[in-house]
Amino acid sequence: MSDEFLKLLTESQRTLDEGFAHLPPNPATPLGEAASDILQQVATRLHDNYPYAHPLYAGQMLKPPHPIARAAYALAMSVNPNNHALDGGRASSAMEVEAVAALAQMFHWPHHLGHLSSGGTFANLEALWVTGQLTHTEDGEPKAVAASDQAHYTHSRITGVLGLPFVSIPSDDHGRMDLTILESLLATGKIGTVVATLGTTAIGSVDPLDQIVALQKKYKFRIHVDAAYGGYFTLASNLSLETRAAFDAILHADSIVIDPHKHGLQPYGCGCILFRDPAIGRLYKHDSPYTYFSSKELHLGEISLECSRAGATAVALWSTQQLLPYKPGGAFAQGLEAGHTAALKLNQRLAESPYFLTPISSPQLDIVFWAVRAPTPEASSALAQQIFDESARHDLHLALAKLPMRFFQQNSWKNILPEDDQTNVTCLRSVLMKPEHLLWLDQLWQRLETASRICLPAIPQ
Repeated sequence: MSDEFLKLLTESQRTLDEGFAHLPPNPATPLGEAASDILQQVATRLHDNYPYAHPLYAGQMLKPPHPIARAAYALAMSVNPNNHALDGGRASSAMEVEAVAALAQMFHWPHHLGHLSSGGTFANLEALWVTGQLTHTEDGEPKAVAASDQAHYTHSRITGVLGLPFVSIPSDDHGRMDLTILESLLATGKIGTVVATLGTTAIGSVDPLDQIVALQKKYKFRIHVDAAYGGYFTLASNLSLETRAAFDAILHADSIVIDPHKHGLQPYGCGCILFRDPAIGRLYKHDSPYTYFSSKELHLGEISLECSRAGATAVALWSTQQLLPYKPGGAFAQGLEAGHTAALKLNQRLAESPYFLTPISSPQLDIVFWAVRAPTPEASSALAQQIFDESARHDLHLALAKLPMRFFQQNSWKNILPEDDQTNVTCLRSVLMKPEHLLWLDQLWQRLETASRICLPAIPQ
């Protein structure tokens, strides 16, 4: 934590305290020596983490919050507002409305209903809860929710919680929803909602939303976009044509989920659910005898399944948006573009390496995955684990993922397995979501090559 950060936070805290200076003094609870000892223990125990904020951490979806988000969150915690109701968080509730409007505007929605949530899981739950109330068969039974087999696993769990039928749509060799199979299911009239994933968790694939929208004109169903991971890439200017087409179709969706705590530079947990039709608010209507009565205005608690929510989350997001507006070509968008460029460059190096097998498709966003060349899938999986461990010893932190072999080009395993075999292979995976990853790409590659030579001495260099 820099001296500049602490200075700015101290100055801001002084200004905040001045707003309540007219009140009688209320001495703060002393911390004392015991608190100092405890915090030292905490600091030491936190060493037992991967260096998530450093560019050499290129494993899971972990992006450090921007310093202004950290400072704004800490500042708001002096008040500890609760955005369930206006009198629980007056200023922070107003900031949430503005922050959510900025997200809706990014997707070109002039009108919307939405709020922040604890994360993508709960935001997706709200979207599917709404669709469960709106889509029924003629005999009153809920229609099914369909999502790709590469969609986040929580969709099947959520539908189970909500009592909705769920259908998994196979993906193609690019990891995107198979539209031929989707259309055959839509023709049955049993599908009420299609979940299009724009940025799958495993490989960052983007379902062809533009083509799903075209199907909606032929078959009646709702479209929910799970853009928890990839939503912000709508601002990027360097996407492929097919990826761009998918993002440009977002404005036709019925609901969107996006996680500012992923690419939005926010602390956990900060998700967001957006509905295109503000009239969806009628489904949330409740008449609680123990809610707040100090305001007649519609409050966020009336359009959310969650009740108590940290107002500090809204303050942090709003502050970050003021510093880094969601503008194409702006500093925020350039950071996304840098991650995508880094992924393309790393994928190219992997394709030219004698050690690895690369996927059929180039990265659509900023996630790269690759398999190790070996005689069998089992041998490849074992070597991937070894390289993963050896890379960590060289301070390069990657991730592992079990993925279908059909995702890979030049797949020599096809000759030793049945044509319809669905065997998975353990792959190495890297999420290059920090803008600095582009500058650090040589460092990452050198460490990966070193680890690979140690684990794969028989492959010519």
